[in-house]
Amino acid sequence: MTLLHHFKSDISVVETPGRFNNPFYYSPHALCVLAADEVRAMLSRDEALLADALRGKMFGVLVVRTHDGGIAYLAAFSGLLAGSNNVDGFVPPVFDFLSPTGYFKQEEGRISLLNARIKEMECDGEYPAALAEQDALKRAMEQELTAMREAMAACKQRRNELRATGTLTADEEASLIRESQFQKAELKRATVRWQQLVAQCGERIAPLRAQIAAMKDERKSRSAVLQQWLFEQFVMLNARGEGRTLLDIFKEQRGCIPPAGAGECAAPKLMQYAYANSLQPLALAEFWVGESPAGEVRHDGCFYGACKSKCEPILSHMLKGLDVEENALEQGGDIDALEIVYEDEWIVAVNKPHGVLSVPGIVGGTSVQQWLREEYLHTNELFVVHRLDMSTSGLLVAAKSMEVYKALQASFASRNVKKEYLALLDGVPAVVSGTINLPLAADYENRPRQRVDFAGGKEAVTHYNVLKVVEHDGRLCALVRFEPVTGRTHQLRVHAAYKDGLNLPIVGDTLYGRWTSRLMLHAATLRFIHPVSGEEMVLECKCGFV
Repeated sequence: MTLLHHFKSDISVVETPGRFNNPFYYSPHALCVLAADEVRAMLSRDEALLADALRGKMFGVLVVRTHDGGIAYLAAFSGLLAGSNNVDGFVPPVFDFLSPTGYFKQEEGRISLLNARIKEMECDGEYPAALAEQDALKRAMEQELTAMREAMAACKQRRNELRATGTLTADEEASLIRESQFQKAELKRATVRWQQLVAQCGERIAPLRAQIAAMKDERKSRSAVLQQWLFEQFVMLNARGEGRTLLDIFKEQRGCIPPAGAGECAAPKLMQYAYANSLQPLALAEFWVGESPAGEVRHDGCFYGACKSKCEPILSHMLKGLDVEENALEQGGDIDALEIVYEDEWIVAVNKPHGVLSVPGIVGGTSVQQWLREEYLHTNELFVVHRLDMSTSGLLVAAKSMEVYKALQASFASRNVKKEYLALLDGVPAVVSGTINLPLAADYENRPRQRVDFAGGKEAVTHYNVLKVVEHDGRLCALVRFEPVTGRTHQLRVHAAYKDGLNLPIVGDTLYGRWTSRLMLHAATLRFIHPVSGEEMVLECKCGFV
């Protein structure tokens, strides 16, 4: 099967992409959507491939201009598909380390043999037997010495009672002293005897343990050398014809070695094949097929930005020489759309527009805090008390002094501030009201995404109820009121999108759902006690999408 796919449908009426889309934040081009549909159809014709894909897999498509000026597309998958990195119809890996006759697999085999020897020594034969014997000796020693100490304590108590009578003769007192001395000597002799037995067992264990440790050191060293060798084989190209190894790319951009699996995602594979075959990249998109991974939010058929941990450094190199759209998230929203909702001598509350940062960041344009300080109040004595996601609109409260700031922060921390959000869900939940309790933790490999983590996540609780069902872009969607009890990062977004939450992303959530013009999430109401006047405050601001 050819790797260069020509569209089966008529694309003559579809406008060709002008600039290459930013792979981290984009609305998929119409040609990418068509290509994704054709890839899914291609998967459906192979039962084995489809079955593996439906377990959960990221795929990608790259629309290209061919040598004759035509438009076609390439397809790829991340990692392996049905146990292989070479599958008909999909671009090959940047480097085929799975070749059975190649150095990687042969050295991996030698490391596997080393693993087997380590496991055999640790689980069978003389070493585990000696450890078991030593453990039994230690238990027996402890039992005997404990019994001796208890007997000595009883004898000591008896001697003290005899002495308390005041009737002992000198010979009787001497006899008691000799008894005490004998028992102490017996305990010492027993202790030495047992310690010698344990030590003799330890002398048999020591060389075996040293042998195992040496094999583990060898395994670690050989694995590290093999991993470095592998990363050196991945020479990533860019539009200028420049090639850089993964080691060089990550060292230059992040000062570290690449993470495992770097270079094996769909996007780098697609770009590499296009450059290597003189095809002009026009538009890129990655989409999910099948079940969501445990703890993560991935929805079948949704398009996602390239991952940050593995792909950001690689694609930053590979996109050099292309005319790439700016990342809209880094440009920021319209700060001039900010509205003052409430103000007094001590606090000010605003309706933050979507796309605007709460406080200054590395990118993202002017933040609410900057605008209030520099454009509105003309003072640095202004502190935003809490934060909203950049993509979320709504109520944000700032304090005009450090004292008021600390008092309000304490109210938020103690959960005395009641918050209500409005959100438009990408569908209608089966249950119209309830409570979601799913602990959250940062997804360090895919920042700023969060994940559900029952082992190490922080408690996150949200109450919700459906207000009404509306039509949006030809779909029935639920307008929902969220009342978060806790305030974790992306809490409402993950609780909405995760399979054990509402299993419906918020409309416009590019991290956890589908692209639209904006994230349909709005902080609508805040209830709190004024930190100075003691008045009960109820602040509200109008939502822009209902």
